[in-house]
Amino acid sequence: MISRRAALALPLALPTLALAQGAAWRPSQPIRIVIPAAPGGTADISARLLAPFFQTYFGQNCVAENKSGAGGTIGTGEVVRAAPDGHTLLLGNIGPQSIAYSLFRGLTYTPDSLVPIAGTVRGPNVLVVHPSVPAHSVAELVAHLKANPGKLSFGSPGVGQSPHLTGVWFNQATGTEAIHVPFRGAGPAAIELVAGNIQYMWDNLTSGIQQIRAGRVRALAVSSAERNPQLPNIPSARESLPALAQFDVNTWFGIYAPAGTPRHIAESLNRAMYEWHQTDAVKARWAEMGGTSLYGSLEQFAAFTRNEIEKWGSVIRKEGLQMEIG
Repeated sequence: MISRRAALALPLALPTLALAQGAAWRPSQPIRIVIPAAPGGTADISARLLAPFFQTYFGQNCVAENKSGAGGTIGTGEVVRAAPDGHTLLLGNIGPQSIAYSLFRGLTYTPDSLVPIAGTVRGPNVLVVHPSVPAHSVAELVAHLKANPGKLSFGSPGVGQSPHLTGVWFNQATGTEAIHVPFRGAGPAAIELVAGNIQYMWDNLTSGIQQIRAGRVRALAVSSAERNPQLPNIPSARESLPALAQFDVNTWFGIYAPAGTPRHIAESLNRAMYEWHQTDAVKARWAEMGGTSLYGSLEQFAAFTRNEIEKWGSVIRKEGLQMEIG
């Protein structure tokens, strides 16, 4: 459901003169990247790709630290409270940085609590089932779910995360029932799926593609409008069933800083991320994971974030979804 115009514009952005001038800022102490998710997912992968680059680029130690829980809001809250000096950053994502604002009651931060710096990667979710599930297509899974209402369980990396709401939308559109089992991140959810403790899930393709290639899970569909080049034989959900004709979801990740971070620091961080996106290692990693670069200028990534907040707010309000943080 990412705006095609915004999604296509971001990877084409080039650093401005202001970015080049802002690159003069250098951190005076180690940089800390907070990951509001468990190890093993795309957020974790992004941060651990970025940290060593920042360390070399800025000449300062850079550590990535997982702070999962409450749909990513715990880690986000920690960064919001940090000093706005460029030394504490958030590897945010579609959950706590767009969906959460409409989904959760009593959220302790607002969109204005963070400065969007630049995206890392975007990509679809993928519907995967345990091999024991007697379904080799979306239609067969829907039939199996309807024959066993409320008996199968689907996992997610947490309440309010994109895979969770993708699963909710899927069940609503197909008229099926299943038990949602939230985990503290995509990694733990994938482990339980491989073990057969849950029957299916919508996983980020960028983190789940290795399990698919290894044959540990069976892929039935991707959530984007089009098929993904990394899985050309796997259909999109919308082409699988008429009930899913409007189904189109992409998930995304990016770096944010606390509100009040000076412009020249934000520009320097954005410039560093532009250079990072140009490396062969990052390009190869995104291609391997089935993802696409989400680099954009400060203004473009801020606009992209606002668009996602508005889009998911509309979807959540239409469905009447509201949850307590926990």
